[in-house]
Amino acid sequence: MRVLITGASRGVGHALSDVYVASGAEVIGTSRAGKDGLVPLDVTDPGSCAALARLLGDAPLDVLVCNAGIYPDKGMGLDDPFPSAMWAEGLATNVTGVFLTIEALLPALRRAEGAKIAIISSRMGSQEIAPGGSYVYRASKAAALNIGRNLARDLAPEGISVGIYHPGWVRTEMGGAGADIDAATSARGLRARIAALTPATTGTFEAYDGEKLPF
Repeated sequence: MRVLITGASRGVGHALSDVYVASGAEVIGTSRAGKDGLVPLDVTDPGSCAALARLLGDAPLDVLVCNAGIYPDKGMGLDDPFPSAMWAEGLATNVTGVFLTIEALLPALRRAEGAKIAIISSRMGSQEIAPGGSYVYRASKAAALNIGRNLARDLAPEGISVGIYHPGWVRTEMGGAGADIDAATSARGLRARIAALTPATTGTFEAYDGEKLPF
């Protein structure tokens, strides 16, 4: 099985790479810098995404995990300034970057039998769970969820399944030291969720532990 994971230099992406490698999968990890054996990828740059697709060649891609993301307004309140540049960066990475990556790698996914796309969103993107705050991050994760739901419908006739996942509140640089779980726990759960994804469940929005989340 060939798996590609974006944002694999640290946190959940790095842990997920380790889990897949341990299972015997061929894993291609990316990072913006492309160091330490990772392939360089700037998900906001169509040229970079196209270069990644060329690097993969004609081999099929069984699983694509769109994990790369940022949280530019972490800890900010409504009275703080939310400059347009912050919005642009957050949406470019967490929304446009997801679509550009999938768009570039769709030919490789189509070459696989029963390929899967996993979009790492967040319960913070749920329209129903809306406690306020984190406007840029919540909006971007809601949009990533929307992309996943629509891709699930469009790709279903081709046998490509799409799942949208909440990794949990994870003890990473983004999640902070006070989060609930470590990255390895999140990664093991996510791999299980992706393994269970089928054409019958495409479009699902779940947490790493299998909890069904409201849209």
